[in-house]
Amino acid sequence: MAEGGAARSLHDLAGRVAVVTGGARGIGRATAMQLARAGARVLVADIVEADGADTVAAIAAEGGTALFARTDVADRPSIEAMIAAAAEAWGRLDCLVNNAGIGPSDSVADFDAARWRRVLDVNLEGALHASLAAAGRLAASDCGRIVNVASIQGFRGTTGSLAYGAAKGALVNLTRGLACELAPRGINVNAVAPGFIDTPMARLEDGRTEYETEWFQDVYVRHGKIPLRRPGTAEEVAAAILFLCTPGASYVTGHVLTVDGGMTATF
Repeated sequence: MAEGGAARSLHDLAGRVAVVTGGARGIGRATAMQLARAGARVLVADIVEADGADTVAAIAAEGGTALFARTDVADRPSIEAMIAAAAEAWGRLDCLVNNAGIGPSDSVADFDAARWRRVLDVNLEGALHASLAAAGRLAASDCGRIVNVASIQGFRGTTGSLAYGAAKGALVNLTRGLACELAPRGINVNAVAPGFIDTPMARLEDGRTEYETEWFQDVYVRHGKIPLRRPGTAEEVAAAILFLCTPGASYVTGHVLTVDGGMTATF
């Protein structure tokens, strides 16, 4: 029996409503598509309108239901409008995927306070304020879920990524704190921590992906720093997010699921 006593598949999201921030491209797009395939109606929230509309069209082409809402997760009124749009369209909210993120590189040598603030506003505070805005509606669901997209950089150090690493590390602990705070309201809060994933964010200035470089091949493939010896795909991360959104994850909360091909196992 699934949550609420109804006999249904533990991976069935028919009748559910999900919001995916940063849903226009990469992991967000793959997640929106997989949630829709599982039966959810999906609000695709992003600041990039053209790509967001394309994701909605792709879902519709497969027979799914989706809407686009232009959303800047660094702006609280925009977040509140996003949550209201989903509730007004479909009368409920069951799952929030906090995927929106930016990753400009920075280091001690080129530290910029404004850039630092922007990364934290989007990658950390956006997830917090979206969760707070959604909590009341998620509490009314029999399958209330929040899934944050963190990163393995949330618990490992690297050069040239001060703001991104700090934001993702804080997001890992925010996930655990929210899980404790929201459990009495019936909301499960988890995160995924991707490793090297082939997405637009991973593209270098010359258009190559990181795994196409000699340093990646040498360290991560030939020397097995990633045991599976390849980058992951957005669809593989989305599959983990999908599971955490389903009734099948009813006793999973406060967990951070790494999707990294075994990379953190080699630390």
